[in-house]
Amino acid sequence: MSDLLQTPEVQSLLTKVSGLGTDTGDARVKRIVHRVVSDLFKTIEEFDVQPDEFWATMSYLTELGQASEVGLLVPGLGLETFLDLRTDAAERKAGVEGGTPRTIEGPLYVAGAPLSKEEARLDDGSEEGEVLFMNGQVRDVNGGPVAGAIVDVWHANPLGGYSFFDPSQPKYNLRRRIETDAEGHYRFRSVLPAGYACPPEGPTQKLLDQLGRHGRRPSHIHFFVTAPGFRKLTTQINIDGDEYLHDDFAFATRDSLIPEVRRSGDPAEARARGLNAPFADIAFDFVLHRDRADAPNTVVTRAHAEAA
Repeated sequence: MSDLLQTPEVQSLLTKVSGLGTDTGDARVKRIVHRVVSDLFKTIEEFDVQPDEFWATMSYLTELGQASEVGLLVPGLGLETFLDLRTDAAERKAGVEGGTPRTIEGPLYVAGAPLSKEEARLDDGSEEGEVLFMNGQVRDVNGGPVAGAIVDVWHANPLGGYSFFDPSQPKYNLRRRIETDAEGHYRFRSVLPAGYACPPEGPTQKLLDQLGRHGRRPSHIHFFVTAPGFRKLTTQINIDGDEYLHDDFAFATRDSLIPEVRRSGDPAEARARGLNAPFADIAFDFVLHRDRADAPNTVVTRAHAEAA
């Protein structure tokens, strides 16, 4: 630590900035602000950050907010994955092991998608791409079916765009909630998504360029899986064979979340599915843990878009 940081003047400044010298306010927030600002002071000193560099950073943060890209940069810097790793560790400590692994939610969820019983079609037939059928079962860790679970699914279209954020798509396109049947089964028809990239001229990619990193995600499908009495699961599957499968800028790939993609070119099988072209098929089961008072909370409160 530099001599300046240890001076009474700077230490007094940190105390006043964080409110530690008063009896009012939130004690936890005060300690966190004291640590964060102290670490920023140390970084400025260690790297000899100049005023023009500092204010350029403030302008960058302003631009990031104005572009609504905070939700992109957070996973891009590994912060969202780190939060998941902390929850994983806390669960292991509490004896919660096994089940379907969690991974990041990402920034593109929209609340309030239409609810269907047992099965759904996610697209409206206007998307040009490979048809995807996906099915599976929601079970508990003992193998029992979870009836009435809600499988909330969302993904990009074949061009990598998400409805709501891509105004060219219909409302709730490629977004549905599916209630499982008495045996915990769900199924849906959709189109295979494409991976996407951070906006090339946006502030997230601007920083990634400085880090020598790309801003691409592999093709993937997001899920929230919930049921009364069970711990909420936030996860996603990756589509095997994607160029960026193990090079996701958001660090969300987990090996057990890469199911086999079966592709069928059999005309008879296609006709039986109401198609006249090859299609893809994925089978994937979700395994949930029951609620436990001694385990970390899995319901994350964060702002979500909601289609009007």
